[in-house]
Amino acid sequence: MTVHHLNQLLLVCSLVLLVAVAAVRISSRSGLPSLLVYLGIGIAMGQDGLGDVHFNNAEMTQVIGYAALVVILAEGGLGTKWKEVRPALPAATSLALVGVAVSVGVTATGAHYLVGLEWRQALIIGAVVSSTDAAAVFSVLRKVPLPARVTGVLEAESGFNDAPVVILVVAFSEVGPVEHWYVLLGEIALELAIGAALGLAVGWLGSWGLRHVALPASGLYPIAVMAIAVTAYAAGALAHGSGFLAVYLASMVLGNAKLPHWPATRGFAEGLGWIAQIGMFVLLGLLVTPHQMGDDIWPALLIGLILTMVARPLSVLVGLLPFRLPWQEQTLMSWAGLRGAVPIILATIPMVSGIQGSVRIFNIVFVLVVVYTFIQGPTLPWLARKLRLGESTGAADLGIESAPLERLRGHLLSVAIPKGSRMHGVEVHELRLPAGAAVTLVVRGGTSFVPLPTTVLRRGDELLVVATDPVRDAAEKRLRAVGQGGKLAGWLGTGDNGH
Repeated sequence: MTVHHLNQLLLVCSLVLLVAVAAVRISSRSGLPSLLVYLGIGIAMGQDGLGDVHFNNAEMTQVIGYAALVVILAEGGLGTKWKEVRPALPAATSLALVGVAVSVGVTATGAHYLVGLEWRQALIIGAVVSSTDAAAVFSVLRKVPLPARVTGVLEAESGFNDAPVVILVVAFSEVGPVEHWYVLLGEIALELAIGAALGLAVGWLGSWGLRHVALPASGLYPIAVMAIAVTAYAAGALAHGSGFLAVYLASMVLGNAKLPHWPATRGFAEGLGWIAQIGMFVLLGLLVTPHQMGDDIWPALLIGLILTMVARPLSVLVGLLPFRLPWQEQTLMSWAGLRGAVPIILATIPMVSGIQGSVRIFNIVFVLVVVYTFIQGPTLPWLARKLRLGESTGAADLGIESAPLERLRGHLLSVAIPKGSRMHGVEVHELRLPAGAAVTLVVRGGTSFVPLPTTVLRRGDELLVVATDPVRDAAEKRLRAVGQGGKLAGWLGTGDNGH
């Protein structure tokens, strides 16, 4: 490749990114998941579109899709709050295992008897579309104010269910007879156990290191966090475990470890996540050939109807049976099983393996994902309101960024008071920070001043709090407690003792 060709490639890539970023505004206002916009860009650039770009490398698409999925899962894990996910872990795990099994069986049976696909093709499609997409779930659910339990279950499920589904798709796509079900169950259990153990271990070691070693530049923290997350995936995959589960769990540990410069790290991860989504969806749009899909539209719609109206609700009902959740929450979870790029990426596995009818499988999955995402995404907020699950009553959490002061053996905490925080109206002395911590500066309306003990804090204020090493965690805990419970935090059951 010459320098001239490189310049042309950079120009095209930058223009695609600019168009895609502008399209985010369209998707956010319409309620559509961004994947539809990006897939449309890829199709428009493809051989049936304006760009007339011929691309049919399924193996390259699979590799790039896996890499993008690692980044998306890392970003999702970093943004997952442990206090919301912890009570939801048993239910999410059940959905990711029992629910997937039910969904695969029901969808494959419908695809075989109603569409006429042979059993191998039906099982592959059933497994592929049983995975809820992390990118679609994260992008849609975080715009809808749902109860913490519902959000926690759906986000954790989307992070967990990729692992068993990948194992099933690979097993069904191997040339030769499919292994017995009990062998597959053993492989799934072993890979999940290895991935979970390595993910938690890498996440804990990484967070411990970042909290105890002050890096020379704040910009190195986001890079280090993403490097640790990718290390978890690589370690899990090389150990024949689930790399996807490892990266999600490691990122979740890092995201809840109160790392230095956290807002900057979170913003960096979100930017990488957007780039991964854009690149992955555009590439998938390039891979598809629209004029070859005519015969696969009706089978895709029928299989999607079976999945959406029968398989998903039944998997939620069976998977959540021991937890006795209200029917309203189960109904919303049934409708919120969003599909996205992950099923389309997984549909490239049989293409790479050379399974008979693999192109048809890819086309069916592509049409199914596009059509039913277009239906489910925009209607999810409406359904949440109808079920009276669309209101969030909890106080807004504080945004706290910590910068280590290595030579002074302390930390500088930057605290943003959001709308809805119960810190609004609290006087500085009523924060009751531990000895060794103090509010040194308040920024309000673009003006900064040194507060008095009687200064009343307001929503929109930014505080600079200096805390020594021994009391840093206690100071942050106290600030969050006041943000949630107001000046009486500690006496009203916030978990803070007020000291």
